[in-house]
Amino acid sequence: MFARALPSCFTVGNLFLGIMSIILAIQDSWQYAAIMVIIGMLLDGLDGRVARMLNTQSEFGKELDSLSDVISFGVAPAVIMYVSVFKSMGPEGWLVTAIFPICGALRLARFNVHPGEPGYFIGLPITAAGGILATMALYNEYVANAYILMFAMLFLSFLMVSQIKYPAFKKMKIPKTAFWFAPVFLIAVAVSAILYPRELPKVMFIPLALYALYGVKKAIDRKRCGEEVNEDPVEEMK
Repeated sequence: MFARALPSCFTVGNLFLGIMSIILAIQDSWQYAAIMVIIGMLLDGLDGRVARMLNTQSEFGKELDSLSDVISFGVAPAVIMYVSVFKSMGPEGWLVTAIFPICGALRLARFNVHPGEPGYFIGLPITAAGGILATMALYNEYVANAYILMFAMLFLSFLMVSQIKYPAFKKMKIPKTAFWFAPVFLIAVAVSAILYPRELPKVMFIPLALYALYGVKKAIDRKRCGEEVNEDPVEEMK
């Protein structure tokens, strides 16, 4: 019984952190709100792996995971960005804030119906997009124009509903013993967050942003290769 409930416990923990992130953002504690999203990402990565390891996958867990992700990686990061950057911008700030979680929900709905190709996600996963947005908000003091961040937020929204392929790491084989170290790792992240509340989210932004840009680069490379292949027969006919 406990084994069947364990993956859902991770999912509910992710949802709880998403709600806490929204509350912290409203209270102007943006860095701690971003940390909640980051820890939620770790829990979101664990629930599916634990379910597969224990062979306890279910439709209930799948739907609960999607609903939790909309809150933790769709609504929460959007609220963080709104409170920290867009609050004084008027209706355009409201619109962009709403677009991000809507695109995230569309991305999850599409994934539930069409999971995509083996080894790949179609569109940027909402987990990565939410992590990027939540941590990107902490760089607002270094960005002179808020419209740059608004464009970045719209770009992330587009990536989620796009047809761009992103490598999936779910099929990577991880030793079962590694899961026993997961609580230790989570505690280490929590301690780091307490000691370095502003630095940790900013550091996490870098690999997440590189992941998003990697998919875009590979899509451009594939398109160029396809154009070259299509052009070859024309040259031969000449």
